[in-house]
Amino acid sequence: MDLTSKLRTTLGSIGIVLAGVGSLQAVGLQNLVPSHTPSYQSLLDRYCITCHNENLRTAELVLSRLDVEKISEEPEVWEKVVKKLRTGAMPPAGMPRPDKANYESFASYLETALDRAAAANPNPGRPVLHRLNRVQYTNAVRDLLAIDIDGENLLPGDDSRYGFDNIGDVLTVSPLLLERYLSVARKISRLAIGDPDTQPVFETYTVPKYFVQDDRMDEALPFGSRGGIAVRHHFPLDGEYIIKVRLGRNSRDYIRGLGEPHHLDIRLDGALVKRFTIGGKSYGRSAPIFSSGAMGDPAQETYERTADEILEVRFPAKAGPRLVGVAFLMETSVPEGPARSRMTQYDLLQYKGGAPGVATVSIGGPYNAKGIGETTSTRRKIFVCRPSTVEEEEPCARKILSTLARRAYRRPLTDKDLQTLMGFYQAGRSQGFEAGIRTALERVLVGPEFLFRIELDPENVAANTAYPISDLELASRLSFFLWSSLPDDQLLELAERGKLRDPVTLEQEVRRLLGDWRSKALVINFGGQWMQLRSLRSVSPDPETFPYFDDNLREAFHVEAELFFESLLREDRSVLDLLNADHTFVNERLARHYGIPNIFGSHFRRVKLNQEERRGLLGKGSILTVTSYANRTSPVLRGKWVLDNILGTPPAPPPTDIDIPELQDRGEDGEMLTMRQQMEQHRVNPVCASCHNHMDPLGFALENFDGTGSWRTMDSDTPIDNSGVMPDGTQFHGPAGLQMVLGKRSEDFVATVTEKLLTYALGRGIEYYDAPALREIIREAASDNYRWSSLISSIVKSTPFQMRRSREP
Repeated sequence: MDLTSKLRTTLGSIGIVLAGVGSLQAVGLQNLVPSHTPSYQSLLDRYCITCHNENLRTAELVLSRLDVEKISEEPEVWEKVVKKLRTGAMPPAGMPRPDKANYESFASYLETALDRAAAANPNPGRPVLHRLNRVQYTNAVRDLLAIDIDGENLLPGDDSRYGFDNIGDVLTVSPLLLERYLSVARKISRLAIGDPDTQPVFETYTVPKYFVQDDRMDEALPFGSRGGIAVRHHFPLDGEYIIKVRLGRNSRDYIRGLGEPHHLDIRLDGALVKRFTIGGKSYGRSAPIFSSGAMGDPAQETYERTADEILEVRFPAKAGPRLVGVAFLMETSVPEGPARSRMTQYDLLQYKGGAPGVATVSIGGPYNAKGIGETTSTRRKIFVCRPSTVEEEEPCARKILSTLARRAYRRPLTDKDLQTLMGFYQAGRSQGFEAGIRTALERVLVGPEFLFRIELDPENVAANTAYPISDLELASRLSFFLWSSLPDDQLLELAERGKLRDPVTLEQEVRRLLGDWRSKALVINFGGQWMQLRSLRSVSPDPETFPYFDDNLREAFHVEAELFFESLLREDRSVLDLLNADHTFVNERLARHYGIPNIFGSHFRRVKLNQEERRGLLGKGSILTVTSYANRTSPVLRGKWVLDNILGTPPAPPPTDIDIPELQDRGEDGEMLTMRQQMEQHRVNPVCASCHNHMDPLGFALENFDGTGSWRTMDSDTPIDNSGVMPDGTQFHGPAGLQMVLGKRSEDFVATVTEKLLTYALGRGIEYYDAPALREIIREAASDNYRWSSLISSIVKSTPFQMRRSREP
């Protein structure tokens, strides 16, 4: 049976797995009981049964048949009631409701009863089998083999649910994906160990088309450079390699910036490989600087279209990952003549003047290969022993594979595990010792033990029973939560010794993992998806409406948001600071967009925000851009983002049985309408108004930000009205006013962040039975002002994270 068949057979035999551990303690719950206990049944009958009875069945919620004294019998229904009460949504506006004291008392009574029931009979859930997603696979390979792979190009993207792509329900395995994993494992094993028979291939790296290359482009490029790209490329063997550079062109295929000579450097690990001079030559009359139908002299036309063919160099390189840098030297003089204003997207398509920029860098090889080499950290990490005789080969292979597989599988190896790997080693051994190790490594990288996070029910646990997961399973949950990767040796050793569950040790490990550089994954994968930063790649602001939007600004939006989120995490600030922190990170391009003076260069630096409207998440250009349309703002998308990600009350999807009218940008007399006026027309429809009355006021408060987050005061020659009114009558104006309103609902925001973070940590959606754990997490974090470390530690100690439910009979 071949490797693919073996893997499919193994995958088919794996059952549904996963879940959480820990027990929600009833300690302190008695303190939450209200000091006075009115007749909650009469309160329910008076204010709720009117709509939620057997006849009307409003929202399919029937309360008339429930006993308010027996909350534990219908926890799913009562959790829905609690959510409605805590968001102030029930009774609806305009209907009679209890006074505030009784309202709060009833909500507290329900929560306390539900929390007690959950403590007595915990339900941590039972997630499905959890495949590593693309990011996790990439990071696991990095930490296992000390090799960086381009996961985005090697593996397809993963489906998302609940806003995240690490949800077990959607991380399925198709035959096509299985074939891709086999191909990737083969490539990785050859990169890691080396293959003397490697044939020359080219890999091309591309600079985004609308990147304006007028400054240093990357921290890895030298000071005094301009434009270009820095890439970490893996050279498979000691040998010779070729680098080819192609420059940016306009819409008629003219190379930009050939009017004057420019110097281009190619560097390897910072050392100069070759310096080229390109441009400044004339072979006759040139076509106009802005492309049109006119042509220049033939020789000049050929030059302006092919001049970059000289940008090719062949050089020797050692095997392993190397930093390749390609960039122009920064010009120290300014050409005579009037300063040219910043180019629009349309100008960039037509213009062939200015300074040249790098479009692609292609690296090919190896040629004249001289061997695998022994300088790479990857090979040192793999080959923990070296056999000097044939007799030493098998014991050495066992040691190498045992060491690798223990880390890869996140647990000690069984005899069967090692026997399986040795079978693959023997299959490849006919071509040499290293070929055998390479074949076995392929099996490790496609094995279900590596590809899946497998949690199995202990044999002595009764069916449908909550039980603590093992320390080893807890270690994997913790590392994939905070690092999106494997447990390291320290975490794995603690788990193997059964010490990880100790509260003091577990707290220390949480803080250690948060302090490690790998916790950047929490910023990128949790923060990035929650803030919808991945959507920035696909947004395309209309060039006519936003002519100065470019890829530099797109990238700056992304970097700013990540640095902002990371600063709050690293400084262990309160989660609430996401709403109102008075700092951000900008470079010259972003500062110009925000109107912040005296910021120069491409380097990002921390700045204090004097503009109230820019504080917190709602002032970030990234969020404002992804919640806009290509040619205009969208109060609906922005309001929905606030409801979903700040207040935790996402609106219902639009009805499918009615035609939703398009917005009209002109009134009956032909005058241009502001966005507010267009939305007011839209809300005339009562069906639309039911949701838009909640969303639109939040979005209107952000109308001073245009579709790319730039500040403005006019819309269609009309002063912007940034006022809003909440359904409860609270009035506010502009971003600062909205921040104040949201600040008064800080508990809603904390609950929303906690639910999103727990969803990400568990890799599954939050169910009604998780609500008691959520409340406990929030209560614990409240004592430390909702600092990130407290919130994360409380999640790690929670029932759904530390326990799971066994299979039903």
